[in-house]
Amino acid sequence: MMNSSNWILPTLVLGTLIASGVVLADENQAGPGIWPLERLKTDVPKYRVVDDSGPIHSLIYQGEPISGKPTEVFAFYASPRTLGIPVPSNGLPAVVLIHGGGGTAFSDWVWMWAKRGYAAIAMDLSGRRPPAPKYDNNGEKIRDHGHQRDLRKRLPFGGLDHTRVEKFDSIGGTVDDDWPYHAVASVMRAHSLVLSFDEVDPKRTAVTGISWGGYTTCLVASLDDRFKAAVPVYGCGFLHQGESVQKPAIDSLAEQRDAWVRAYDPGSHLAKCNTSIMWVNGTHDVHYVLDSYAKSYALPTGPSTFRIEPRMGHSHPAGWNPKEIGIYLDSVLRDGVPLPALGEMKMEPSGRVIAEYQSQTKLVKAELHYTDETGLRSQRKWRSIPVSIHSDYLAAVGLPADANTYLMTVVDERGAMVSTQVGFQATPTKK
Repeated sequence: MMNSSNWILPTLVLGTLIASGVVLADENQAGPGIWPLERLKTDVPKYRVVDDSGPIHSLIYQGEPISGKPTEVFAFYASPRTLGIPVPSNGLPAVVLIHGGGGTAFSDWVWMWAKRGYAAIAMDLSGRRPPAPKYDNNGEKIRDHGHQRDLRKRLPFGGLDHTRVEKFDSIGGTVDDDWPYHAVASVMRAHSLVLSFDEVDPKRTAVTGISWGGYTTCLVASLDDRFKAAVPVYGCGFLHQGESVQKPAIDSLAEQRDAWVRAYDPGSHLAKCNTSIMWVNGTHDVHYVLDSYAKSYALPTGPSTFRIEPRMGHSHPAGWNPKEIGIYLDSVLRDGVPLPALGEMKMEPSGRVIAEYQSQTKLVKAELHYTDETGLRSQRKWRSIPVSIHSDYLAAVGLPADANTYLMTVVDERGAMVSTQVGFQATPTKK
């Protein structure tokens, strides 16, 4: 992994440059909604390891310049090698992990993926460094996903914070103060860094993020074609429409509203995405509402898998715990047994709802979930009816004629759950 030629400029040197007013030229920096993709994909950022005393290593790598001045990004890195497990001769798959709002680089998250056999990197996108990982007497990781925010230390040359000001209000002018621009660039830099490690197979990398990290995953998967798979959890585009809690902040931008949407709403970029995607969300999410979600997942041209769970909770642990994410990435990157694949739901004239499926595993449960209520989606009551499992299709009887939103879920013998896409306004059509 280590290569001293990749070490970032020492902090003392960075401080001297900034104090003296030295500006680092960056002729490849682009404008809002346009990233210097070739540079971000080909340049390996300089970095230094600041702690490798335990299985999870702490490192700091070079971020995007702000006003021509250098910045740094903190990250946790772990892999089977750092855990003392032999690396296969064909190298390791790698996963880049993006935290959500109020989050940081989570050591629990990289530990979980390293235990699964992946090289994993998780960066902080607010210019901070979280507390060091803790281990018990047996060298096992002690869970600390609930880091107290006041324990995170601001990096001397950290980049932007991730408040509303940096996410929304900064639009206009240069990208220097635009958090979405720097978040995407920092993730792509982390990807380039991991790809430079000898233990990583460069043909097997994926990205996943939670909430604002899912939002960023949608952007990165649309821009960085080196990823073979992406799993945005909750995150999507079309945040300027519908009931998203982000909509008021976007509307408040007034004459800059459309500029923000064009530059930084994932809905403006997802049509460029052709990688494999697994979409993970809940039916009642207030941040990434089903209407906007459906518009988002309709845009990419690559294969999609869905895990839309009735009343899925919204948090970092709730976002990284679903076993289906690991099964899915294993199927794409490690020739693992894939999740069941569900086709589009169809309404027969009789009122029966059917959906074709393919599965290498036995399905043990299937349900159709629906709501016939109106009002805020986060407050609607959903109901469920059983679905019969046939050799190659699913069938449900009893969906009320006034159901306005519905989907099917199946669970296989591994306990893995997937869903169909969301159906809206059930109206019988001829077969």
